[in-house]
Amino acid sequence: MNTSIKNFIKTLGPGIVFAGMCIGVSHLVQSTRAGADYGFSLLLAVIAANLFKYPFFEFSSRYTGATGVSILDGYAKTGKWILWVYGAITFISMFIVTAAVTFVASGLLSNLMGIDLSTDIWAAIIFLFCVILLSTGRYNALDGLLKIVSVVLLISTVTAVVIAFSRGRVEPAADFVPREVMGAEGILFLVALMGWMPTAVDMSTWTGLWAEARIAQTGYKPSLKETLLDFNLGYVITSILAVVFLSLGALVIYGSGTELSNSSATFAGQLIGMYTESIGEWSYLIIAAAAFSTMFSTTITVLDGYGRAMERIVKLLTGRMYKWNYTFWIILVSMGAFLVISRFLNNLKSLVDLATVLSFVIAPLAAYLNYKVIFSPEVPVDLRPPLWLKLLAAAGLVFLMVFTLIYFFVLIK
Repeated sequence: MNTSIKNFIKTLGPGIVFAGMCIGVSHLVQSTRAGADYGFSLLLAVIAANLFKYPFFEFSSRYTGATGVSILDGYAKTGKWILWVYGAITFISMFIVTAAVTFVASGLLSNLMGIDLSTDIWAAIIFLFCVILLSTGRYNALDGLLKIVSVVLLISTVTAVVIAFSRGRVEPAADFVPREVMGAEGILFLVALMGWMPTAVDMSTWTGLWAEARIAQTGYKPSLKETLLDFNLGYVITSILAVVFLSLGALVIYGSGTELSNSSATFAGQLIGMYTESIGEWSYLIIAAAAFSTMFSTTITVLDGYGRAMERIVKLLTGRMYKWNYTFWIILVSMGAFLVISRFLNNLKSLVDLATVLSFVIAPLAAYLNYKVIFSPEVPVDLRPPLWLKLLAAAGLVFLMVFTLIYFFVLIK
C-alpha cells in the first residue's frame, strides 16, 4: 500500500460520519415521504437543495484543511458577534433537531423489539444509552459496528430500489388523487424537505470538529486536498442516497392509497415494509436492525455534534476549557429533546416538519457566516474557494433566501 493511500485512510472519517448523520430523518423520513406523497415531482428539489447547499458545507471542511482548526474558531477570529449569533442559532434548534431524529429512532427500536412501550419511554432509553457511551468515551468501540450496519442498509436500499424499478410503479388506486406540489401544503412540505437536505446548514461546523478529533486520534495532519476528498466522498454518497430513498417511496407507495403514519412505531413498520415488499419477507429482521442502527448512529452523532459545538463555543467565548463542559451539554440536550418528544407523541410528521423548517429558515444566516469566514484573512488566498464555487455559493444564498421568503409568504397567506 503506497503512502498516499495510507495517508488518505488516516484522513478518512469525518466525511463518513457526516454521511451517517445525514442518512437519518432527511433520508429515511423526508425523502421517503416526498416519493410516497408526490412521486418523482420533488426529485429536482432534492437535487437543487444538495447542489446549492454544497458550498457552505465545503467551506467548513476547507477552513479546517487550510488552518487546522474548526470554522468555529474562524467565527471567533472574524468577530465574536458571529460566534454569539451561531451560538444562539444552535441553542434554539438543538432540542427540536435532536428530538426529531430520536423520535424516529424510537419508532424503529419499538418495531425491532416488538414491545409495546410509548415513544417517550423508548426515547429515554436511547438517550440514557447515548449519554453513557459519549461521556465514557466508548462510542469509538461502537462506531465500527454501526458503519458495518449502515453499509447493510445501503446495500439493501439500493437492492430494493433496483427491484422496484424492474417491477415498475404500483398500479394507482381507483380513488387516488395526486397531491399538488404548488399548493400551500405542497410548498410547506417542500421547504421542510429541503431544510435537512442533506442536513441543516448550521451543522456544517461539525465536520471541522470531527476532523480535529480525527487528527488527534491518528496523529496525522492531512493536506487540504485530502480533507476535501474525504468530505466530498461523504457528500456524494448522501446526495445519491437522497434520490434513492425518494425513488423507493415513489415506486412502492405513491399511488397505492397508503398514508404514511404519524405514529413513529407504525411509520417504522411501513418503512421496513417497503424493503420486504421489494426484497422479500426473509429480509425483515436484517432491515429492521440496520434501519434502527442507522438512526441510532444519527442520534448519537447529533448529540456528539451539539456537545462538541457548544463546548467549543463556551471555550472561545470564555477563554477557558471546562472538563465537564461536553458532558453537561449532551445531558442538557438529551433532557430538552425528551421534553419535546413528550409534547409531540404520535405526531411524527409535525415534529419532523418543525425541525426541518426551522433548519431551513435559519439556513441563510448560517450559510452567510461560513461564506464570510472562508474569505477572511485567516485563510490564505491560494487556499480559498475557486471562482466557480464562490459563484455557486452566491447562487446558494439567493436560493435559500428566496425559498425562506416564499415559506413565510405561504404561511401568513
